[in-house]
Formats: sequence, C-alpha cells, structure tokens
Amino acid sequence: MSQMPRQAALPTCPSCAEPLDAGDRFCGACGYDLSAAPSRPDDHPTLTMNGSAQPAPAQQTTHGTGTAGAAAAEAPGANGTAVPGTGGAVGVPGAPLPPPAATAPAGAPAPPVAGVRFDRPSEPDEYALQAPDPRVAAEAAAVAETAKVCVACRAGRVDDDGYCENCGHAQPRERDHMEAESGPIAAVSDRGLRHHRNEDAFCLGCTALPDGSPALVAIVCDGVSSATRPDDASLAASKAASESLLAALPQGAHPQQAMHEAIVAASHAVNALADEPATAREQAPHQNAPACTLVGSVVTAGLLVVGWVGDSRAYWVPADRSSPPARLTEDDSWAAQMVAAGLMSEAEAYADERAHAITGWLGADSYELEPHTASFKPDRPGVVVVCTDGLWNYAEAAEEMAEVLPPDASARPLHSARVLVGHALDGGGHDNVTVALVPFPAPVQGAGSA
Repeated sequence: MSQMPRQAALPTCPSCAEPLDAGDRFCGACGYDLSAAPSRPDDHPTLTMNGSAQPAPAQQTTHGTGTAGAAAAEAPGANGTAVPGTGGAVGVPGAPLPPPAATAPAGAPAPPVAGVRFDRPSEPDEYALQAPDPRVAAEAAAVAETAKVCVACRAGRVDDDGYCENCGHAQPRERDHMEAESGPIAAVSDRGLRHHRNEDAFCLGCTALPDGSPALVAIVCDGVSSATRPDDASLAASKAASESLLAALPQGAHPQQAMHEAIVAASHAVNALADEPATAREQAPHQNAPACTLVGSVVTAGLLVVGWVGDSRAYWVPADRSSPPARLTEDDSWAAQMVAAGLMSEAEAYADERAHAITGWLGADSYELEPHTASFKPDRPGVVVVCTDGLWNYAEAAEEMAEVLPPDASARPLHSARVLVGHALDGGGHDNVTVALVPFPAPVQGAGSA
C-alpha cells in the first residue's frame, strides 16, 4: 500500500521557503496547505520480472561505510551491476534515511536501485496485507466446493441444520421431491405445499420369476404425522417390503403370499425403530411410536397382486378408457368402517372430520397387524396406480383417477407420475404426495434384478 506524506520530510515550505516544524499541517508564514505537497517516493518498490532495474529516485542514498555498508555496496543489482548501499542504517529496518552526503554529478546516469530498501518508517500509517498461506487458501477452496449454497439468496452457505447462514432460509431436503424409474415402472414423491417435510417413501424393483418371466414391484408408504419419526418409519417399511419381495419372488414364492410376508417384514422394520436410542430421546408421554401406512403391488405376465395396511390405495386403470376403472383396496379408516357397517353413506362418511382417522397401520403401538392382500387377473392391458392419500384426496373415485391419468401412462410412466403429482399440487397440495405407476402385463424388457 502507498504511504501518506510525512510532514517531517518537509524542512521548508514549498511556497515561501519558510522553515517548518515537525508536524505542521499549514505554513505559519503564508498558510500554504502542506498536505498538497508531493508524496515521497513509494517505500515499497516492485521488483520487475524481466530482470531490468527500476529507475533511481531523485534523492540518492549514500555509499555505505564500514563492513555492512561495503557488503551492501558490492551487492549485484537486478541487471548484474553493483548497487550502492544505504547509510549507517543498513541492516536496521525502520531507521530513517540520513541527509545526503554527496550527490551524483550533473548529467551522470542514475545508478540502479536495489530491490529492497531499509528506510521505511517505523510506524507506517498503513500496513501491507500479509500474503495468504497457500495451504490455507487450498483448504478454503476445498470447503467452498463442498459447501451447499442457499437456493434463496444464492450466496450464503447452508449450515448443518439446513438453514442459510446469510438469509436464514430453510433449504429443501433431499426427500422434498423424489423421482425414480426402474424399467417400465416409475414413481414421484413430493413434500406438497403445506407440510414442512416429506414423510412419504417408495421403492421400485424389477426381477424375474423362476420360469424367467418378469415381475414388477412397487411399494408406497405414508408416515403417520402424529407419531414419532414418521419419515423414518415410511422409509424403513418401504425398503423392508421391497427387499422381501425381490428376494422371495425369484425363489418361487406365490406373489400374493410374498406380498403378505413383505408386509410382515415391513412391520418388523418399523417396530424396531421404537427401540432405537434416537426414538427414546424424542419420545414424550403424549407421542406414539413410529408408524406408517403401506400399499404395494406385484405385477407379472398374467397376475396382479396388491397388499396394504392403512389408507394408501391402489387403482386399476385400463388402457382402453372405454372400460371401467376400479379401486383395488379398502381403507383401514374410520370412514370406511362407517360405510361398511351401513351407518353412513360414503359421501357422508368422507365429509366427516374423522374420515381419515386410520384404524390400521404399521408400528409398535398398532393393535393387531392385519395385512390385506388381493389378486386379480385382468383381461386387458392397463396401469396400476399405487398412491398415498395426498393424491387420491384430489381424485378419490376410480373414474376421477382415470380421467387425470394420461392415456400414454404405460409408455411414459415417469411423465404420467409427474402429471398426477402436479394435479394434487394444483388442487392445494395439503399433504405429501406420492404415486407409483406399474403397467400390466409386465413387459418382457422389464426383467432383470433391481
């Protein structure tokens, strides 16, 4: 950095030549503003990179005397010539430059200057910044590359809690929006517009039966929001059920029996969460154990199997829309019980505020696990829609679901799943939304391990 002019270097006024005292800001005789005087040469000369020397300043330094001065006088300059040293202050940084003892003859070429000077003031008005440590700079660059940047302000770093350190904006979680495609099946899950996190989960898989024919698997789970860790419950259940099915089907298990065992395996996985220390720390007397609902489908070349616990649903939508669609599951809910008992009509039951209170779920505090399974043999191609109530709340009847589902759902399952999720979001998105689409019959190209 450049230095501010120091008044001690001005023995006389530049305007009237009146002698000055140290520290004067104005001339006592003529009032000349001494701050307007020219600055001294820069105390921090820059070394040239091409080997040539900088031109000498107007005020020349004296040839040094004694051992130190002689050593400085014989030092080669940037261009290989000898450089005159400074006065008695050589080797003592911060010492002031003494008055000149001799000047160069008029017309003589100015001698080159050395790359280092020792006449810097002892207390400069400004201090040069320390050169950055390259090791620290490399570490900072590595951290910058791995740190997440806020999606709102695009400038702040996201802390470990998921909030921007600059604007405080909460960042989207990994599960806020998920999409997956496995062979001919696809699924999309979204947090919705009202919930602070996505408590749904899904798993997809393709495998082969012992005879080599393909089998498609889709599992969708909905965490119970009033329970502890509903997001962990849905994730554990979907993974356990999917792994159970993909292991049992190639061994020759009947798809319906395999679905039953998969629901039991999912139940065990959710129950195990209640014993984990994380749950024990969060558990309060008024909270329930982790819980979720489950609905799944297995599709083979000639068989369609569904299984469920809770109020997540599966629908059948034929490719020929002139044929009627159908709902394949019955809810474990208060409204369904009222309708089944003949106490209320379906419209009355689902208009009640208790309609979505579930009577069956996966979790350590469920009364009794009752896995529901059903098998069908459709006589025409179509699509199985496996979804949570975040979708069917906006397309409850089978006819409504068929109307929303794109006609080319079998050929474009991922696109069609996005359309269904978009329909729920356009309707208000009051809940998490998850849907998986499975074509029937299972195409041959869908065979292979998940």
